[in-house]
Amino acid sequence: MKQTILARRYAKALFMVGKEKGVFSQYNETLRTLKDVYQAVPDIAVALANPMYPLDLREKLMDGITASLQVDKPLGNFLRLVVQKKRAAIIPDIAEEFAALVDAENNVCQGHVVSAIALNDDTLKKVRETLAKLTGKDVQLTTSIDTSIIGGIIAKVGDLVLDGSIRTQIAGLKDSIKGRE
Repeated sequence: MKQTILARRYAKALFMVGKEKGVFSQYNETLRTLKDVYQAVPDIAVALANPMYPLDLREKLMDGITASLQVDKPLGNFLRLVVQKKRAAIIPDIAEEFAALVDAENNVCQGHVVSAIALNDDTLKKVRETLAKLTGKDVQLTTSIDTSIIGGIIAKVGDLVLDGSIRTQIAGLKDSIKGRE
């Protein structure tokens, strides 16, 4: 279960420290790596979050992880505090919230494009430019293929959804015809 509000508080606190020191991008990369470690080795997340293990063992495990990632002292202390406060399970959520803060600071937003077929680079560039004009931010896109949309694309950036799929157009036409009956 995501604990977005709590994760956002921790992320904001760390972001303020990272911004003050000018290393928030570095912190973002470290948190992303730690999130990847949590996903790749779920036993680490369990060990860090399990209250059945003594706190000093959990702290030593986090110290070992931070040493292997070569993090600076403030980030290491932050991660140790998260373990002490029994919040180690939300580190991936903190990483996501922190990444959102970094994106906002850099005037970047994340977008996703769904298409029926793979899009070429020129088309992706045009979509990115159009979304950048609409949002006023630099848009970083991820893509996926869903053949059920028949054709066209569906672009999502934050709360903005632009649905130009053939499936939606057919559904609209169907509703229009039903309305006339």
